[in-house]
Amino acid sequence: MEFVLEARGLCKSYLENRALKPLNLSLQQGEIFSLLGPNGAGKSTTINLFLGFIKPSSGAAYINGIEVARNPVEIKRYLAYIPEQVVLYPNLTGLENLSLLSCLAGYRYNKQELRGLLMKAGLQSEAIDRYTGGYSKGMRQKVGIAGALAKKAKVLLLDEPTSGLDPKASNEFSVLLQQLSEEGTAVFMATHDIFRAREVSTRIGIMKAGELVHELRSGDMDANELEKLYLNYMHD
Repeated sequence: MEFVLEARGLCKSYLENRALKPLNLSLQQGEIFSLLGPNGAGKSTTINLFLGFIKPSSGAAYINGIEVARNPVEIKRYLAYIPEQVVLYPNLTGLENLSLLSCLAGYRYNKQELRGLLMKAGLQSEAIDRYTGGYSKGMRQKVGIAGALAKKAKVLLLDEPTSGLDPKASNEFSVLLQQLSEEGTAVFMATHDIFRAREVSTRIGIMKAGELVHELRSGDMDANELEKLYLNYMHD
């Protein structure tokens, strides 16, 4: 069985503080895994380890079978990351930003192809040639998604993608993730949004104090049951 994202005993400590206790986790193509947990639970640490931004204290993270810490440049070929706030060049249009993102990833597209990628990511056609300084958060995210499409990423990492989105934009984002999943992209999402996690995910994990304390398939319970389970862990 081929995993495109995997953690094997992945652990991170800062002096006496264990930011992430040994984590074992794997995702196949097309899976969406949502990691729920309060601030400081270890969600962002986990993402940063998969990105190679920090090195593990023990264990290893793998992207497409490649160990991240040993090959931090190579893994970027297979990986796209969309942070909570997508930063674009405000004096460039959506199309120009995507062209730059694509070139930096080693891909070159003509204007028609770039437009196609942006529209596939859900950006309105009339916004493509506007400066991104006037974009909403949801519009900036769509440029980020288009960037993931442009580099043919096998794994998409997301950090709090629905925070600050209105219900319409949040729903559009869910639809986009499901489309990416159907095309084989594995999605790993750190979020506080229990409803969206239940709606779009294949599997859901609950993290507390650096430890993955529970994991379930999204169909195992409805959103209300998931919320009760989550709150029970937070009150323990």
